[in-house]
Amino acid sequence: MEEKDVLERLRERFPAEIKEITRSLGDEAAVIDKAALLPIVTFLKQKPEDYAMLLDLTCVDYRGEKPRFEMVYHLFSLTGRARLRIKVRLDENDLWIASLTPLWKNAHWLEREVYDLFGVHFEGHPDLRRIFMWEGFEGHPLRKDYPLRRSQPLIRLKD
Repeated sequence: MEEKDVLERLRERFPAEIKEITRSLGDEAAVIDKAALLPIVTFLKQKPEDYAMLLDLTCVDYRGEKPRFEMVYHLFSLTGRARLRIKVRLDENDLWIASLTPLWKNAHWLEREVYDLFGVHFEGHPDLRRIFMWEGFEGHPLRKDYPLRRSQPLIRLKD
């Protein structure tokens, strides 16, 4: 009998929360419900799944689609030497998602980057503020509707 892979075990454990599973050229991904993010990544981080590393997290803007935004989390299992991508779709009018900082320390900086450049808010983040743009910067420059030649308030230079 063949052993089930991580996506099959995930669907078995969270049948209602898994919206879609894709496999392509060794690339595995699962689209999940927003409310299930913390339970699912906690399950994946623990043994036997052991996806102990959060390699990256980012946001994608699908302007013109509903929902418009998609959070993408890249996980890695050292023991299984496998990568897994978790995706969560976010509506433009509800840009809130749980913070992963309680599980992975590197999520702190990555979530601040997404907050700054896309405007996604991370519930439970200990220090959610801009990381690249200055505090007076208006808008989020990686959104596809951000005007290329938009002028910004000037920063007062130090004496």
